[in-house]
Amino acid sequence: MSNWSASSWRQKPIVQQPTYPNQDELNRVLEELRNYPPLVFAGEARSLKAQLANASEGRGFLLQGGDCAESFSEFHAHNIRDTFKAILQMAVVMTYAGGVPVVKVGRLGGQFAKPRSSDTETIDGITLDAYRGDIINGVDFTKEMRVPDPQRMIKAYNQSAATLNLLRAFASGGLADLHVVHKWNLDFTNQSEISKKYEDLAEEIGKSLKFMEACGITSKTHRTLRETDFYTSHEALLLPYEEAFTRKDSITNEWYDTSAHMLWIGDRTRQLDGAHVEYMRGINNPIGVKAGPSMDPEDLLRLCDVLNPQNEAGRLNIIVRMGADKVADGMPKLIRAIEREGRKVLWSCDPMHGNTVKSSNNFKTRPVDSILTEMKQFFQVHKSEGTFAGGVHLEMTGKNVTECIGGSFVVTEEDLSSRYHTHCDPRLNADQALELAFLIADTLREAQK
Repeated sequence: MSNWSASSWRQKPIVQQPTYPNQDELNRVLEELRNYPPLVFAGEARSLKAQLANASEGRGFLLQGGDCAESFSEFHAHNIRDTFKAILQMAVVMTYAGGVPVVKVGRLGGQFAKPRSSDTETIDGITLDAYRGDIINGVDFTKEMRVPDPQRMIKAYNQSAATLNLLRAFASGGLADLHVVHKWNLDFTNQSEISKKYEDLAEEIGKSLKFMEACGITSKTHRTLRETDFYTSHEALLLPYEEAFTRKDSITNEWYDTSAHMLWIGDRTRQLDGAHVEYMRGINNPIGVKAGPSMDPEDLLRLCDVLNPQNEAGRLNIIVRMGADKVADGMPKLIRAIEREGRKVLWSCDPMHGNTVKSSNNFKTRPVDSILTEMKQFFQVHKSEGTFAGGVHLEMTGKNVTECIGGSFVVTEEDLSSRYHTHCDPRLNADQALELAFLIADTLREAQK
C-alpha cells in the first residue's frame, strides 16, 4: 500500500463522473468537506466487517436495502423511519423464521450519486447532461438544474448527518425493541396476506418473549432485545466527495472512508485499471463489487487480488446482479473460480438491477416474480455448489409506492402511475420487500436442516 494515497485515483482512467464548470468552486467545497466531522467511525466499520465475516461462513445473513437514490425533495423523518421499520420487519422475519443473525445495512445516509447509461439525455430535440443524483445535479429537465453544482455535496453531507443521527436514535432509543414488533407494520400493508403472515409471526415472537421474561431474560437486562446494530452504505461513485472523507484512524493508523460503514463499486466502474478500484483498494472499510452477467471469472479473481490481497474474511462482498434468466448459467462459474483459489468472499444477491423492464405504458419497472425467481435461483446455485448464500441487496422503501409490478398486494401496470415517486430506478414497497423476506427465511430454514 506504499504507493496508495487518498488521491492516487486521480492518476487513473475514470468513468461516470460529472464535469464541473467551476473548478475553483469545486476545490473550495472539497476543502470545506475535509474539515467536516466524519459521518461514521472506523471502529463501527470494523464491527460490520466482523459480522460480514460470519455471514460469509453461513453464521449470519446480510440484509442491505434502501433507496435507489436519496433525494433532497423527499428528505423527511417519516420516510427514514418507515424504511428503517421495513428493514426491521424483514430482519425479524429472517432471524426468527430463518434461524440466523441478520446484519442490517441501509442504502441510506449517502446514497445520492447514480451511474448512468449515457452522459446526456434528449427530450423533444433538447439535449442536456444526464441526471446523476442530487449530490451532483437536479432531476428537473432544465439547463440550470442539470449543470453539476459542487454546493450539492454540502447539502448531501448535511442530509446524511441528519439521517445518521435519526437512525442511531431509532436503533437505540426504543423503536428497535422486539416487544414492539407489531408497531413496525406500516398502515398501507394491512390489507395484504403477507401482512397477516407477519402479524402471526409477531404473535409467536411475543409469546417467546414472555417465556424469556419468565426466565429472567428481559430487554432491561439484555441490550440485544431492545437495540440493534444498523449500518449505512452507498456506492462510492463520486470520488472527490469520498476522498474528502478519507481519514486515518487514530487507533490503527489505517485509512477509512468515513462517509459510510460500507462502500461498493458498481458494475459500470469496476475496471481493474480504473480510478474506482484504485480508490477502494486503499480504504479498510468492508467493500462490495457488483458482478453482472459480463463478469469474467478471471477478472473477478484479479479484483480479489487488488481489493483483498490479504484474503480477509468480511472485507469483500460480491454482489451478484445477473437477471432471473441468467443466474443459473452465469453464477456457478464465478463461484467455482473463487472456491478453486480459496478466496474469502461474501456472496449476496441483487435481484433488482437485472430484472428492469419497460411497461406497456412506458414506465421503468421490475416484476416481483422475476425478483423472487432470481433470489430462489441464487440460493439453489449455492446449494448445488456447496457454498453459502450470504446476503441480499435491495432497492426498497417504506413508502407506499407503486413502482414494481406484482407481489401479493398486487401492483398492476395500470397502478404504476398512481404512486411512482422514484428519481431513478423502481423500488420494492414494504409489502413486496416483506414477501421476499419470507421467501429468504424459508430458504434459510431449509438450509439448517
